[in-house]
Amino acid sequence: MSPARTPAQETAEDIFFGQIVIIWARWFFIAAGAVLALWSAHTVAELTIAILIVVALMAINFFVHGRYLMERPANRLFLLATGLLDLSIITLLVWNWQGQGGLESPFFILYYPILFSFALVFPPRLTTAYALLMLGLYVGVCFGANPAFIYDLGLVTSLVTKLITLAAMGGLGTFYWRIQRNQRRAVLGRA
Repeated sequence: MSPARTPAQETAEDIFFGQIVIIWARWFFIAAGAVLALWSAHTVAELTIAILIVVALMAINFFVHGRYLMERPANRLFLLATGLLDLSIITLLVWNWQGQGGLESPFFILYYPILFSFALVFPPRLTTAYALLMLGLYVGVCFGANPAFIYDLGLVTSLVTKLITLAAMGGLGTFYWRIQRNQRRAVLGRA
């Protein structure tokens, strides 16, 4: 009979096998961000800033993807740091890109793949903390961009809908994470 897996071993396996999900979600984030930035840039300065951000994200993701392909994946701390970097960049874009900040920002959609990929790889407690941080940042950005939105029922409804769908995205990723963890335990238990 095989020895029982420790929580640390299971977490390491989640990071090792799930890292590719974060890598591909970040490629989606980079591609979508580049398209949105190129589409919405009106000045050379805006385009320059957008391209510099995209190039920096590409460099980080090339590094992580290269390490993964060489079977030397990044560790948990590095993936957490890149997840926080992604969150901060998206939040800055949502804050004020061409005067479309807060609820008006089209960059809001970039939160979804980042949160979902994070939820697929990291344990539920960490995902919950990440999702709450994301939701809090988004509410703060919406309030900072237009504090008067709280008096408009339509805008409040829009915000609540976005918060619910974001929370659901984190919940779905966590649900799938639990399914995979239980299947792996069942396979190891039969071995």
